Amino acid sequence: MQQHYRCSGQPGRVDRLCRYSPGNRTIRRLTSTLVFTLSAMFSVAAMSDSREVALDSLVPTDAHQQATAGILQLMQRYHYKKVKVGDTLSEQIFDRFLESLDPQKSFLLASDIEEFEAFRHKFDDALRTAQLGPVFDLFKRFRSRAEERASYAKSLLKRDFDFTIDEKYVFNREDAQWPQSQQAMDELWRKRVKNDVLDLRLADQSKDDLTDTLEQRYDRMALRISQLSANDVFQIFINAYTLSVEPHTSYFSPRSTENFKINMSLSLEGIGAALQTEDEYTVVRRIIAGGPAAMSELMSVDDRIVGVGNGKVEEIVDVVSWPLADVVDLIRGPKGSTVRLKILAGGAPAGTPPEIITLVRDKIKLEEQAAKRSVVEVTVAGKSRRLGVIDLPTFYLDSAALAQGQSDYRSTTRDVRRLLGELEATEGGIDGVIIDLRGNGGGSLLEATQLTGLFIKSGPIVQIRDSSARINVEEDEDSAVVYGGPLAVLVDRNSASASEIFAAAIQDYGRGVVLGEPTFGKGTVQSVVPLDREGELGQLKVTIAQFFRVNGEGTQHRGVVPDVLFPTAVDSDAQGERGLDNALQWAEVAAASYDVWSEREPNYSHLQFRHESRYQTNDSFNVLIEELEAQRTARAQKHLSLVESVRKQEILERGTDREERIELFRKAFGASGRDGDEPSAVPDIILQEAANVLSDIINGSANPEG
Repeated sequence: MQQHYRCSGQPGRVDRLCRYSPGNRTIRRLTSTLVFTLSAMFSVAAMSDSREVALDSLVPTDAHQQATAGILQLMQRYHYKKVKVGDTLSEQIFDRFLESLDPQKSFLLASDIEEFEAFRHKFDDALRTAQLGPVFDLFKRFRSRAEERASYAKSLLKRDFDFTIDEKYVFNREDAQWPQSQQAMDELWRKRVKNDVLDLRLADQSKDDLTDTLEQRYDRMALRISQLSANDVFQIFINAYTLSVEPHTSYFSPRSTENFKINMSLSLEGIGAALQTEDEYTVVRRIIAGGPAAMSELMSVDDRIVGVGNGKVEEIVDVVSWPLADVVDLIRGPKGSTVRLKILAGGAPAGTPPEIITLVRDKIKLEEQAAKRSVVEVTVAGKSRRLGVIDLPTFYLDSAALAQGQSDYRSTTRDVRRLLGELEATEGGIDGVIIDLRGNGGGSLLEATQLTGLFIKSGPIVQIRDSSARINVEEDEDSAVVYGGPLAVLVDRNSASASEIFAAAIQDYGRGVVLGEPTFGKGTVQSVVPLDREGELGQLKVTIAQFFRVNGEGTQHRGVVPDVLFPTAVDSDAQGERGLDNALQWAEVAAASYDVWSEREPNYSHLQFRHESRYQTNDSFNVLIEELEAQRTARAQKHLSLVESVRKQEILERGTDREERIELFRKAFGASGRDGDEPSAVPDIILQEAANVLSDIINGSANPEG
């Protein structure tokens, strides 16, 4: 009997259903009530209440000792990746714990690090014995340094800074050394405060207003840290351990488990975006298809929210250094109401002024996340083609309706089957089909399997290997083919999990051409395990299995590499799973037994050349590539000029032509539903080019159908 669990694609996605049958009785018992997730570590800023935590309460408890023992046992027995708990791992835990507390090396001094260096090779012992005193001592030192920095920063606001002096502020200190002295730390913060003042001056804030804004910001920075409880400190430490093993394994304290569930349910209301705290910023981690943020095309993943205002006229409040829960509360509101957000674009160069966007809050409906159809007409080599497009934002399944035996339950496969029929019935019919999986972070494994079955006769779709090296094969058992014509699958860097399974199967069977960018590369399965029945010890999200294609290759790390690569695949080695520390590497197993679509192997050798010839003469493509290059340059930037005239000139130069690039970027990489109810004035040049490539195939440049 098949068991059903929730699973996901990209970090932050939890509300999808997949099917997986662990072969071990103990694993089945552990996972029978569990949830597969792929969320990043929930921000500790949202875990504590609004009161400052007393220093003498920051000590390890008996519950922490019990949880440590349970976590260590689960990790060693059931995690897919076996890592020895020893000095090498201890070093990583020590460094990662420090990085979690002070990622920019702007609070702790080199002398602090030297004092605690004695514990570098003892954090593994702390895990085995659950003796966590040094962990809490280190955190309390960090907390006291944060209070010192907040006080010093506020004192600097009384100065009149000279913005004609040629000096630079280094804002990216990840690779820097710890400040060697109090004087060095003071100098670092002098420049930081000077930069904060300059940012607000350039945003036309008066001296009094910017002083008030920054005083509150620095106070909140210290308050946010002082509100972290013993459970929060324990969670940070345990996640330093789990993330040193593998990036999708993490611990949730009882409080964070509760907040996590609340915030995930709330993410389906309001603006339709999942948020997370990074350093002092609230960052957009996922945009939900069909929500106000997606439909507006005004917000992108990695955007930072620095201000929130309710209504059209209410003052926008600075939310830098706010706890995530407070930011969420401010953004949330009744359906139909207006919220204004001050946004720093994720790919914008440092120092770029924020922009203000206006959204109307709404509740996301399943209908808005469902598959949609459209028709693209192109002319290639003098031949006109009508191509059907199915935009698929997620692999969904109404599992509750299915379990209740309802005959009209909603599913991806059912909807796509219907849409294919509608496309073929349109006037003039269609010459081919494009399945658009851009931004599709995954979802139901069952649906990925059954959807593939609409396009092939029958056979294996994906192989799943568990931590005991046992392999289970998910198969399409229906020999009927719903659509047998020319087929393209369009993917990008955010296509993950179930999307990768579908695209890989279509590619392995030689059934269609895969276009776009290398996919996310998320080929692992996670299970959330409660550490006790009462929920007093929290729960552990642990990686227990890995996906493999029917040809034996893994989707993990490498993702699915398209047959035709689009030029937007910039920095693909640093994107998705490939950019995560300690991610499982690519691996392979024996190929499954399957029959390819045609005896003749598809020949796509000329498609890349034709594609490149087109995009090189396409002005819109060139503008989009310019934006991607600009974002890559911005990511590499580490410092800013503190000369006001220089900053003004930089802003002027950047703003001259960026608006057009941003519109094209959001169109290309936004969530599904990007057109809303009205046709967009911005062309979807990625989809248009996918249609051109499929037309090349239909015209005889390749033989995907044999």
